Amino acid sequence: PIFQTTAYVFDDTDHAASLFNLQTFGNIYSRLSNPTVSVLEERIANLEGGRGTTCTASGHSAQLLCLFALMQPGDKVVSSNKLYGGSITQLGKTIKKFGWDCEFVDVDDPEAVRKAVSQPNVKCVWAESLANPGGIVTDIRMLSEITREASIPLIIDNTMATPYLCKPFEHGADIVVHSTTKFLSGHGNAMGGAVVDSGKFNFLGNDKFPSLSKPEPAYHGLTFAETFGDLAFTIYGHAVGLRDLGPTMAPFNAFLTITGIETLSLRMEKHCENGKKVAEFLQAHPQVAWVSYATLPGNKYNALADKYLQGKGGSVFTFGVKGGYEAGVKVVERTNLFSHLANLGDVRSLILHPASTTHRQLTDEQRIAAGAGDDVIRLSVGIESIEDLIADLDHALTPDA
Repeated sequence: PIFQTTAYVFDDTDHAASLFNLQTFGNIYSRLSNPTVSVLEERIANLEGGRGTTCTASGHSAQLLCLFALMQPGDKVVSSNKLYGGSITQLGKTIKKFGWDCEFVDVDDPEAVRKAVSQPNVKCVWAESLANPGGIVTDIRMLSEITREASIPLIIDNTMATPYLCKPFEHGADIVVHSTTKFLSGHGNAMGGAVVDSGKFNFLGNDKFPSLSKPEPAYHGLTFAETFGDLAFTIYGHAVGLRDLGPTMAPFNAFLTITGIETLSLRMEKHCENGKKVAEFLQAHPQVAWVSYATLPGNKYNALADKYLQGKGGSVFTFGVKGGYEAGVKVVERTNLFSHLANLGDVRSLILHPASTTHRQLTDEQRIAAGAGDDVIRLSVGIESIEDLIADLDHALTPDA
């Protein structure tokens, strides 16, 4: 059922006190927890093979909540430079208001990553398993070896791959984040985010992470890592993160996402099947300069797709249209079946010109590094008829059609 309520009746004053002291599990106020949202949290934790999940109002709020437990003023996150444009803005600019910093590196270069994490104020490494928008596959095991050496957690955004294609915890990741708005929900009708903890990173006695390893004054000196063990990160996300930052997932959005997850395996199979066929069509098209899709012959990420994505390339990728910026804009405007909007992971096919939209706020250098140059078109291939999708793109790419 959908628990569309703000608060919950206590059994008595002792029950209320034990809930507020975190001595008993239960619901107090829907900013912290809600039974419908809790069902979704358990589903996502099970899908990822994690210990616990904190759901939030959006993917971006999930990212912020994740960092909130790990970072102190003056701390730094080392991040892949191949991210969704909004994440680059959030990590590169917005988090500075918390006194945090971010260093972007090419995670294809292990020595660059190793050098960056050697700084004493670095608290985590951040990357996307399958990067948006370029369809770039991250070597999770390589990053995990580096973060283990540095005794810091590896955070993987698994939005694009989903746990159907990739389970980052099996490859050494410590924390997984999602924009559930995308493939998990799958129908473009429910905003949401999730932070999933593996429960395997040892925060106990680790002075690098005082929010979890030191006494928490708001809970009478309780130490999360000591009291809650492998659930410490998740409990902190609810008891402090959601309490103080407040990015709560709506129960109805949780219900829609639970319903969407029921068909995740079916949808992902069709997404990937259509994605590959569209990529192959584009690679042979005379108006297309290049296609970045991991499983195409000769793609540099082919082996990593086999290793981490079951040999699949997903359904979100980019291609370059001949003619640059203006040609890219025209292609987007000439499509009919592909919807021009800023989302992905929908059952309906979507098209976007990142340079004029999602990555518009970045510098030219950042856009190019993220795979969002002037000629780039991003597709999120849906589950419609492949013949119709190819016909629509062929029309859009052919100037005199």
